[in-house]
Amino acid sequence: MMMDTLSGYETELENAKRFILERDDFLVVSHVQPDGDAAGSTFAVGWMLRQLGKTYTLINEGRMPEKFLFMAGNQGIVNFSEERPQRRFSNIISVDCADFERIGAVHALFAEDAALLNIDHHVTNDRFGHSNLVREDAAATVEVLYDLAVHMNLVMNEPLNTCIYSGLLTDTGGFRYSNTSPKVMRIAAEMLRLGVKGHELAEHLLEKLTISQVSLLKRALSTLSFACDQKVAWVYVTLEDVVQTGASSEDLDGLVNYPRNIEGVEVGMLFKEREHDQIKASFRSGGHVDVAQIAKSMGGGGHARAAGCTLYGKLDDVIDRVVREVEKAL
Repeated sequence: MMMDTLSGYETELENAKRFILERDDFLVVSHVQPDGDAAGSTFAVGWMLRQLGKTYTLINEGRMPEKFLFMAGNQGIVNFSEERPQRRFSNIISVDCADFERIGAVHALFAEDAALLNIDHHVTNDRFGHSNLVREDAAATVEVLYDLAVHMNLVMNEPLNTCIYSGLLTDTGGFRYSNTSPKVMRIAAEMLRLGVKGHELAEHLLEKLTISQVSLLKRALSTLSFACDQKVAWVYVTLEDVVQTGASSEDLDGLVNYPRNIEGVEVGMLFKEREHDQIKASFRSGGHVDVAQIAKSMGGGGHARAAGCTLYGKLDDVIDRVVREVEKAL
């Protein structure tokens, strides 16, 4: 539930500050298959903890996409699927995770008595932490982290600022989506004033395409389909598509926007086939349909205009099921 007053948020900022200052030896984790905000938030927390002289381990269930690693600097990040730490952690900071399940297999490293600080911005966040810093009207988790850094009187240095700007840039679609608030623009302007090279980040994070991305895009667009008098559109990507194009998971970023951006489409979707009959469904809404509620009804979550869920079954069956749910919402 969104807090009614800023004082409630300020209380959460103070609680988060106390959580960090009173503890050490943190495990910092974002959601599986991290996007720009998840990556920026992970590395931003690292830079904040380093300023405070804290020890910490950054981790994700899988590989951090290569294009986000520039934000790490000389910080390392553990790929849990390849390198499992032989210990457990008592102090956890999760970022950009709408629910506990989004942390993935990394939760196996949590000690039985572990305390968890949940920092997020998703409207579907169920406040699973022992301490929660959640602002549902924030454009990105890095916006919340900016507020926390200011609240803790930390130095807004170049690596931290780059992480914050990158998270805002990617989660607002280059400052184009409806979550681009006046506050977002004020923070972005402050980051630019402090020396962040916004044009270079935009080129790297939003413009550049790999050959495998273009090959995958060609295949995905060939699957374009419509329903509900062309108010619903979707594309899908099979395991074979990924293998034959040599694509990585980050090569799928932005594909969901193609069906959504078609004139007259209210809900655009991308279906990604994974192993063991697992299908990841991503939703984008033009504003008339709350796709977060659709995703939540199927075990997922997100925002009113951008959400997702993971389903099991054959690709065609899953698409039919999801399209029926969207039709009901329309």
